[in-house]
Amino acid sequence: MLYHLFTYLDKQFDFPGLGLFQFISFRAGMAMILSLIITTVYGNRLINYLRYKQVGETVRNLGLEGQNQKQGTPTMGGLIIIAGILIPVLLFARIENIYIILMIITTVWMGAIGFLDDYIKVFKKNKEGLAGKFKIVGQVGLSLIIGWTMFFHPDILVRQTVSEVPSVVKLQKGNNTFKEEIYNEKGEKLIRVEKSNGIYYAKDVKSTITNIPFYKNNEFDYAKVLKFLGKDYQKYSLVVFLLFVIVIITAVSNGANITDGIDGLATGTSAIIGITLALLAYVSGNTIIADYLKIIYIPNSGELVIFAAAFVGACIGFLWYNAYPAQVFMGDTGSLTIGGIIAVFAIMIRKELLIPILCGVFLIENLSVIMQVSWFKYTRKKYGEGRRIFLMSPLHHHFQKKGYHESKIVSRFWIVGILLAIITIVTLKLR
Repeated sequence: MLYHLFTYLDKQFDFPGLGLFQFISFRAGMAMILSLIITTVYGNRLINYLRYKQVGETVRNLGLEGQNQKQGTPTMGGLIIIAGILIPVLLFARIENIYIILMIITTVWMGAIGFLDDYIKVFKKNKEGLAGKFKIVGQVGLSLIIGWTMFFHPDILVRQTVSEVPSVVKLQKGNNTFKEEIYNEKGEKLIRVEKSNGIYYAKDVKSTITNIPFYKNNEFDYAKVLKFLGKDYQKYSLVVFLLFVIVIITAVSNGANITDGIDGLATGTSAIIGITLALLAYVSGNTIIADYLKIIYIPNSGELVIFAAAFVGACIGFLWYNAYPAQVFMGDTGSLTIGGIIAVFAIMIRKELLIPILCGVFLIENLSVIMQVSWFKYTRKKYGEGRRIFLMSPLHHHFQKKGYHESKIVSRFWIVGILLAIITIVTLKLR
């Protein structure tokens, strides 16, 4: 909202300094600062309110050291993360941008699912919370909204180089100036790109392509999964794309939820991921850098940097109270929201196939649970007695059982997260 206000004031009254709001980097910095202020200053007030309402965590006795001390710690702190994201985004981002709209929908949608889960646990005294099938329905519902919108919305495009020569040049008059518009024989608008080695033409098109790491051309088209069906395979590309979106959003949101098991682990890891996504969004929305890195340029996606900045600020600000010993837990209100945001953000900048690397901590935590449960069931069926791979799952509990302190586990997982983030960025140039 402030973008439009200050742009209007700058044009009408030429106030000094208001032109700064034209720069994504400035608005991203302001969004992060405001997010930090909201989460740190008002976080304490939320904690006191949650204590007053007796919104405390009910801890199951898992035989872990220091576990009983966490009994009664306020939960549902994810509300302050959501506020720390939405308020700066609404103020500093261009809210008519379709990418920003989808991220706001994701934040509210996943926040509502997590809040309902926490509400049932705390106020209905049901430790199981919202039934797993309803969580899945909610995640799939969001996936369908995101996938359908990305597939059909006219403003969600990618820029591709074309070999055709422009045939029509029009001069469009506006604001007392003439703007050159170039079209091909089909009437499609072309964009002229000037480089040191010459001039070439490109056009913005609807496409299901995405970036893929370690591959020569660095692009993968979801539609080509069905190429074996013959020349009409493009008709079914929506189905394939939606399936991928459903799997990614469900897996990442559940991975973040599982990782949120000890103080500061999910929050710090998510902040590292958020910083990386901000960098990826910036290069994907900058035509010069995208061309240099040979990755997909996505018009109008630069606004996502502002959302990512607010997300990082909210995570770091929440860490002020969530670091060991935690004064508040984010609950499913926060963890499901964080996971959903990361997944949808990666999908929209077409870097979702980097998620297994970037979100490696979430992936390992998820796999540790799957492996533990599967092996236990298999051995119980075969030998009559269930056996375990880990002392306890998820993986962070395994290290707790081995005697490692929470702080040491968290700091080492963060280090792993930083290494994975660096590897993710390096893949942009690896072919």
